[in-house]
Amino acid sequence: MDDSIDRTLDALGPRLKRLRQRRDLSLTDLASETGISVSTLSRLESGLRRPTLEQLLPLARAHGLTIDELVDAPPTGNPRINLRPIPSGDGSVILPLTRRPGGIQAYKIVKPAGDDNAEPELRTHEGYDWVYVLNGTLRLVLAEHDLLLKAGEAAEFDTRTPHWFGATSDGPVEFLSLFGRQGERAHLRAAPRDPKASAADD
Repeated sequence: MDDSIDRTLDALGPRLKRLRQRRDLSLTDLASETGISVSTLSRLESGLRRPTLEQLLPLARAHGLTIDELVDAPPTGNPRINLRPIPSGDGSVILPLTRRPGGIQAYKIVKPAGDDNAEPELRTHEGYDWVYVLNGTLRLVLAEHDLLLKAGEAAEFDTRTPHWFGATSDGPVEFLSLFGRQGERAHLRAAPRDPKASAADD
């Protein structure tokens, strides 16, 4: 038992460093979030110091994890899915709903209110995406199309098509995303963001 605890604590330093770098935070940024000094954080990450419970609590809170998740404690046999948010630099909350490797992956995503005047940065990658809006309005830019999807509406597209999605200035948006190399075709029901675009397409 003691050996297991020692191994877990010995591996914690590099894990803390990976978690911080994954969020693209400096030691100074993390220090301001946790109230732990930069020098102490540096010693924790390098393994020169073992954290106390008083240090683990703010670190877990900053990374959006439980303490068990932070220290990567062994599983206890609980059959329930242990949902771990994926840190995001833009304020989004990305919650994986599946945990198996490969196949279709499901996510619940919440994006904060956006700037309607901001220029979306379209991207492409292999795969196929299906999105379903739970709450709010999702702006989906798909190649030359600029769409607004309301709660209860869905869209699907090949992710090799340049795309971007986010919230409008009206408020945050909450939606489900099913992503995989293959997927069932789903109902598409959305109004173009610009009514003139609809007339041009007809």
